[in-house]
Amino acid sequence: MTVADSREFDRRGPTGGNVSDGAVFPVPRLSAGLRVLGEYRGSGSKEPKYLVRRGDGQVVQLSRLLYEIVGSVDGERHTETIAHRVSARCAREISPENVRYLVEEKLQPLGVTVPFGQRDDQVVGPRTDLLLVLKGHRVLLRERQVARIARSLAWLHLPPVVFLVLAVAIASDVWLFGVHGAMAPVVDVLEHPALMLVVFALTVASLVFHEFGHASGCRYGGGHPGCIGCGLFLIWPSMYTDVTDVYRLGRGGRLRTDLGGVYFNVVFLVALFGGYLLSGQSFFLGAVYLAHIEILEQLMPVMRLDGYYILGDLAGVPDLFGKVKPILLGMVPGRPVPAEVADLKRSARTVVTVWVLAMVPLVVVECGYLLWNLPRLAETALRSLAHQLADTASAFADGQIAAGLVGLIGCFMLLCPLAGAVYLAVRVGSRVVRAADRAARARPRLRVSVGTVALSATIVLTGVWVGAIGPRSAPTQQPVAPLLQPHLPLEPLPLPRTPTTAPTTTAPAAGPTPVGDQSPAGASTGPAFTAPTTTPATSGPPTSAGPTTTGPATPPTSAAPPPPSSRPPSVTPTTPTPTATPTTPTPTETGTPTPTGTVTGSPSAS
Repeated sequence: MTVADSREFDRRGPTGGNVSDGAVFPVPRLSAGLRVLGEYRGSGSKEPKYLVRRGDGQVVQLSRLLYEIVGSVDGERHTETIAHRVSARCAREISPENVRYLVEEKLQPLGVTVPFGQRDDQVVGPRTDLLLVLKGHRVLLRERQVARIARSLAWLHLPPVVFLVLAVAIASDVWLFGVHGAMAPVVDVLEHPALMLVVFALTVASLVFHEFGHASGCRYGGGHPGCIGCGLFLIWPSMYTDVTDVYRLGRGGRLRTDLGGVYFNVVFLVALFGGYLLSGQSFFLGAVYLAHIEILEQLMPVMRLDGYYILGDLAGVPDLFGKVKPILLGMVPGRPVPAEVADLKRSARTVVTVWVLAMVPLVVVECGYLLWNLPRLAETALRSLAHQLADTASAFADGQIAAGLVGLIGCFMLLCPLAGAVYLAVRVGSRVVRAADRAARARPRLRVSVGTVALSATIVLTGVWVGAIGPRSAPTQQPVAPLLQPHLPLEPLPLPRTPTTAPTTTAPAAGPTPVGDQSPAGASTGPAFTAPTTTPATSGPPTSAGPTTTGPATPPTSAAPPPPSSRPPSVTPTTPTPTATPTTPTPTETGTPTPTGTVTGSPSAS
């Protein structure tokens, strides 16, 4: 958002001279497509601010004096008439020369008015060069279509409906995460490519429905939503809704519009739960899990997503990123507080300062972590991409259309972070170089300091990347979804090593015990059997109260196990002979103790 005011008017404005291009009093004109939005209610500034929107979509913030001049320009009134109107509205004397000065020096550079002497009304005004902003806009639904959709869905913002939806969503989440379990449906979806396509389609539908929430929230508050389209956000495909008209509303209306997208995600979650209850298909729950991740991502105030605009409307500052530099400069000892910060109210200034102090270190740490791990991330991602491309081609060659389509989606998801990282690195690097060059151009000492820091960073990163100081690339792991990752080996986990034990003195056995009843948890599955034991079974009453000893336990026989169809040896129940001393468990071949007096033939077949 571009900001302009007229605080320099009184000391810099011209005091005389009515000479103009062929007219004593020139007639100013507004640029094509300019819309007057009105006062920015709930502003965090001490002085009221007013907003206008240019034809290219750029919103410009004006002082009251400039806003009154814009409101008086209609293409027919000349500067003298405009001066009389503005003087009456602002209760201060404004001369025609003052009006012309403000039009030429303040409004024309912002692209709000057309330069004097220009025939057409097309003006290319300055735009805020934002790094984290949507690029390449493409309209999907036009304003009339969006208006009909928003009008039909506005009833979902009624307070009783909102309360009911939130109550159902909370109860459903408690059941999913606390009782049923959320990961089992996700794993089940990952194992079936056809279900992956269904969940992907549901996720795209959730994104579209999210934008309907913004449009209907704007409509419910009295605004007029614009078109819905898509673009690229750091090379990621994203959607947007034009709700610029929401600036005419109060803070409550703006917050309703900001939260409308996340709220409609919750409505979509409730619908997904309903689909699961009606059909019993687990892929609905997998889509619910992914929708939760989408909601958390939208609420992060670091990027220009819903959380960023929610925080900005709470503080009354429409452009938080525009306050980063003034806030940081105001913290430097000995420097005056910039006007952009001094104009904020105490509450708004506190919110913005806390956000800057939390956001800037987070971004710096994330960039440093990315640079430190860049070789590892690049090598792992490129290796995964090569395997994914090969598997996708194999799937199509084998006629597995669903698996091939899922593979294409996987390739796209791998390419986007790589391309986004390269794009962000180039943009950030070029900005840092330009800023350092501008700052050090007239300061030789600062140039030496900047060069030293840049050289030190280059040496450290070169040592990390070339000298293998940083972490290695991630090793190949077992697949989470074998159907989608056939290039990964399905190797069994290594069994625990068998401990070596010495023969022990034990009580006489109560009889052979089937391995199936004593096999430890986690043992390999397979047909279980029992080999004959070497300790004779005893029955009847005990002959003495003293301890009874047996020889060392005989190791398992080497005889081949019977086929799975054969029955294990019969077991005759016997009465155990008690001992006078406690017995010591004897470890089996799997390392898990079993009761004494029993020698197992072998572990379960693997």
